[in-house]
Amino acid sequence: MAKIRLFIDHPLVAGQPVPVDGPQAHYLSGVMRLRPGDAVSVFNGRDGEWQATLLDAGKRGGSLSVVAQTAVQQDPPDLWLMFAPIKKARTDFIVEKAAEMGAARILPVQTDHTNSDRIRQDRLQAHAIEAAEQCGGTFVPPVADLAPLSRVLDGWDPARRILWADESRAGPAETLAGLPQGPWAILIGPEGGFSATERTHLARLPFVTPVSLGPRILRADTAAVAALALWQAALGDWR
Repeated sequence: MAKIRLFIDHPLVAGQPVPVDGPQAHYLSGVMRLRPGDAVSVFNGRDGEWQATLLDAGKRGGSLSVVAQTAVQQDPPDLWLMFAPIKKARTDFIVEKAAEMGAARILPVQTDHTNSDRIRQDRLQAHAIEAAEQCGGTFVPPVADLAPLSRVLDGWDPARRILWADESRAGPAETLAGLPQGPWAILIGPEGGFSATERTHLARLPFVTPVSLGPRILRADTAAVAALALWQAALGDWR
């Protein structure tokens, strides 16, 4: 069994060679010290997981030979995570844990109290890929570029309900068991909380459900993990 998993953005078919780029080739040969013929597990987010063997690898790239499928594609529930970016390492943490815990899409949003006005979308997408590689997943959630929360809500499809982690409701954690099935999104606010204007707007939207995440006000990165766990346990694929 291969101990190395690699995301390859290329169709996977038995007997087909697939290219690996320079950084991936360096990782396989220079870091992991693989040699031609060694096994690698690969996935592309669409076709499940496959066993492949290394054909060649050098500084400029390499190639693998796809052998056989080892796991079918397993997509996550239709759950999005919206969050306000915080400090770099903690934003990375949120994206990594969202990918591990089964978010189908990750949307950084800019709120009135968001500390950062820009993100490196490509870097966050790379973190999502690495998380999927390490946790055994076959799906990589796309990470959107930063967008104002007001704009996102203005164009929102009301068929997708929003679970709002409302820090003002701190108290006993609320059960989600009675909430309806269907597409959902989780909304986590910034370190300073939502502004009064944002809170009023959210409270008026019929597709928004405010919830408490427990008796203590959580850090934004902790709140994201807690909300994902509660939703997955009640409505997702952890049941």
